[in-house]
Amino acid sequence: MQTPLSNRRTHYTGPDSKQRTWEHAERPTRPASSTIDAVGIVAVLTSPEGVPSLLLQRQFRPPLAKVTIEVPAGLVDDGESAAEAAVRELREETGYVGTVAEESFIMFNDPGFCNTNTKMVHVDVDMSAEENKKPVAQLEDSEFIETFTAPLEELWDRCMQWEAEGYAIDARVGGIAEGIEIAKRWKLFGARK
Repeated sequence: MQTPLSNRRTHYTGPDSKQRTWEHAERPTRPASSTIDAVGIVAVLTSPEGVPSLLLQRQFRPPLAKVTIEVPAGLVDDGESAAEAAVRELREETGYVGTVAEESFIMFNDPGFCNTNTKMVHVDVDMSAEENKKPVAQLEDSEFIETFTAPLEELWDRCMQWEAEGYAIDARVGGIAEGIEIAKRWKLFGARK
């Protein structure tokens, strides 16, 4: 489903007290009952060998004219919490059933261009559950999504490889990869308090 954006011209007073104009896009789909437009889903699956892998998707994105590497994600429906949207979108886009572990703070995707915002929702997927052994996505007619995983330990290198192969890396995936690399460099592997 194509999400409409409205082009806007905002007039404001800058820090220098001068009148200025900013052109930007606005997503008019945020439900009145929500503070967010969408959710991104951080679903880490563990193999029988204990290797944690991030659940990812390949999806063609017309504005880029490229296939992107993304986390499962979707818009929040009216009356739906971020957690409820994440569980629903995970099932629809990937077939996996999970439970919410935690939600992030609100993130603004590209504040210089658009008002769109997102919460990242961490979802636990029990791979031993019968419903997760052969997941089947429930895609809309306009969705062409291929689901796959990548080991967290290798995510940075995989992103570099995918970019070299011509894929576009979604900022949420890139942010996760960057965070892992920073944690490695600065040896920040202790458990969060």
